[in-house]
Amino acid sequence: MEKQYLIGEIGSLLGLSADTLRYYEKIGLLTDVQRSPANTRLYGDRDISRLRFILRAQKMNFSLAEIRDLLSMREDPQHSRREVRELTHRKLQEIESHLQDLTTLRDELTLLVNLCAGSEHGCPIIEGIEQDE
Repeated sequence: MEKQYLIGEIGSLLGLSADTLRYYEKIGLLTDVQRSPANTRLYGDRDISRLRFILRAQKMNFSLAEIRDLLSMREDPQHSRREVRELTHRKLQEIESHLQDLTTLRDELTLLVNLCAGSEHGCPIIEGIEQDE
């Protein structure tokens, strides 16, 4: 028989709060969570695997809606390969765009810090921030 875990045990094991676990169940990321006769949630190895998948997908910056789609695709990966690839490609494009924005921001902040170091009058950082108003 498979070991079953209480909500607190899952929280400790995976670093998730009970509220998060309940929310994942409510929005359908966790399905068919077993219940004890006292209506206590009981999680099994399949649930742990699913939760680890969710956590890893979140680290890859997938939204909960995208993760729901990935979980659905996970059930039949051979027939979902094209959809998974398209979703992942879109995510990669988003990340590339964010990287460009962050590079621009880094360059701008570096310039302001360097201007501030050599300035005797005013504060180039404050002036640089005020320019966009």
